[in-house]
Amino acid sequence: MAQRPVVLWDLDGTVLDPAGAITEGMAEALWTCGFEAPENLDRFVGPPIGESLRRFTDVPEEMIAQVVSVYRAGYLTEGLERTRVYPGILPVLEQLRDAGVRQAVATQKPEHIATEVVARFDLAPYFETVSGAADDLVPPRGGCGQVHDKPAIIGEALRRLGALPPDPAHTVMVGDRSYDADGARSHGLDCLGVAWGFAGPGELEQGCAAVAGEPGDLAHLLRRYTEH
Repeated sequence: MAQRPVVLWDLDGTVLDPAGAITEGMAEALWTCGFEAPENLDRFVGPPIGESLRRFTDVPEEMIAQVVSVYRAGYLTEGLERTRVYPGILPVLEQLRDAGVRQAVATQKPEHIATEVVARFDLAPYFETVSGAADDLVPPRGGCGQVHDKPAIIGEALRRLGALPPDPAHTVMVGDRSYDADGARSHGLDCLGVAWGFAGPGELEQGCAAVAGEPGDLAHLLRRYTEH
């Protein structure tokens, strides 16, 4: 029996518009802890917060947990008040659900936070599972399979859906960063990029099968994977 089509979704920059919840929240957390905020905080949307702090700031390793703790506290209060679902995304989720397409979240947010966010915005009815990072403070060790990297998170979502190995003709990742495309590729899957997120110039075109300019375009592109 053929597998039902599967669509995996990133959250921030794809389904949800953080509207400053991440960038402003990170700046506030850094200032609170006595550090300067770097330029281009959009780079913090996508990868684990701990990884971004190591790459883009001078926060010492022993202070990263404190900065992340301050950031998370603000995100779950003031930050979520600034967040919204991107206009046009709910109809796409509804069309896929009504067509019998299986949907799941695959995000580098810590899983317990991602699950709370999905519930907060009444998105749980669309997703069979929410796969996220086990710990976004883990220092990078190189290679795939880390508890917080996108390939492992996508793999866990597919495992929970009983869709391993995936059917590349009927399984696709949707995201706004190169991390999403790289994670999908590691499982032999295409990624559809969304232009309304936080990718830099040319970032999505390099790794995605196609890039949607708006949700209506995305709905059209998804038919390649979801219609038999």
